[in-house]
Amino acid sequence: METRAAAPRRLIIAITGATGAIYGVRLLQTLRQLGGVESHLLISSAGWLNIQHELKLSREDVHSLADVVHSVRDVGASIASGSFATDGMIVAPCSMKTLASVAHGFSDNLITRAADVTLKERRRLVLMVRETPFNLAHLRNMTAVTEMGGIIFPPLPAFYNQPATIDQIVDDTVARVLDLFALGPALAPAWPGLNAPSQ
Repeated sequence: METRAAAPRRLIIAITGATGAIYGVRLLQTLRQLGGVESHLLISSAGWLNIQHELKLSREDVHSLADVVHSVRDVGASIASGSFATDGMIVAPCSMKTLASVAHGFSDNLITRAADVTLKERRRLVLMVRETPFNLAHLRNMTAVTEMGGIIFPPLPAFYNQPATIDQIVDDTVARVLDLFALGPALAPAWPGLNAPSQ
């Protein structure tokens, strides 16, 4: 009997037009350091504006961090089909426009099509939504995505671990997001409790 080869571990990373482009870039950098996971990258036109404004990075800088780069207009790409196995998808950051498109199943570009495929195949979809304050449309869209099985993960910093730098805040959030995919040993340190013995 012929055995089927196991599909490689794959993760889709999308960067859209909300502040916090560092989260998408740091996810790619972390995946590269971890190894063993094939990264598929999508960046919207507004996402590129934020990358250039917030991080001063070129397309070549960011593209070099991913294993595969897709155009958001290429709705015939591999990741547009559920037959292409992935571990899931992270949109980091996720704009309110992208959230609304996912919530209503528009599939109007490859980012929202890949998200739709992730949901329909019951794979893990994490949307790192960025906007404050939320209006009722935002909240209803987040509820809709949650009801469909997606995870809404605003990149809110944790201060109980007493971060000293912005990099530490970003790295902690990225570690917690990647831990949702169980790609290997936990990246984020476990909370020891307030009464844990000092080391």
